[in-house]
Amino acid sequence: MKRPIIIVFIVLLLDQALKFYIKTHMTIGEEIAMAGSWFIIHFTENNGMAFGMQFAGEWGKLALSVFRILASIAMVVYLIILTRKKTAFGPVFGISLVLAGALGNILDSAFYGLIFSNSSYHTVATFMPEAGGYASFLHGKVVDMLYFPLLVIDQATAPRWIPSYLFGLDGYFIFFRPVFNIADTAITSGVLWLLLFERKFLKGM
Repeated sequence: MKRPIIIVFIVLLLDQALKFYIKTHMTIGEEIAMAGSWFIIHFTENNGMAFGMQFAGEWGKLALSVFRILASIAMVVYLIILTRKKTAFGPVFGISLVLAGALGNILDSAFYGLIFSNSSYHTVATFMPEAGGYASFLHGKVVDMLYFPLLVIDQATAPRWIPSYLFGLDGYFIFFRPVFNIADTAITSGVLWLLLFERKFLKGM
């Protein structure tokens, strides 16, 4: 069980350290160019699912948080079973990444509303504010910051064969438009790892 714990710990450490820094040093919408125009640290928050997707308002958010907690408990139990059966490291690695990512976003939803003041376009959040946090337990916002606009096309100068529905309200087609975090990356990487490299394991489940 040591290796899954190490994987989860490393992902959570990186995820939460970056989120804490962003939350306490940047305002909503603030950007830092990391590698030209194709990799940007862009601070935003979301109330819902991975990659900034939303889910049925406050009740949906609460349901999603509870589901994440139950799913994480199930994954912990499953990892314990796999390690006791001495399962190969590949499946354990993939599931550990998914678990780490789920826990990373659970921490935001569960506690960030309690320990931070609200972030805005003009003010940086305060850690453990005297007046209390901006939301109740399980109603905190998930911090996102990784933005990779690898391809940007202005609709005004775009070739006619590109469908208009691909352009956003801002008039641009951007690949990749969603802003995400390390936890989202861990979940996606874990799922892809299982689908691409652990098909035999998945078929035997």
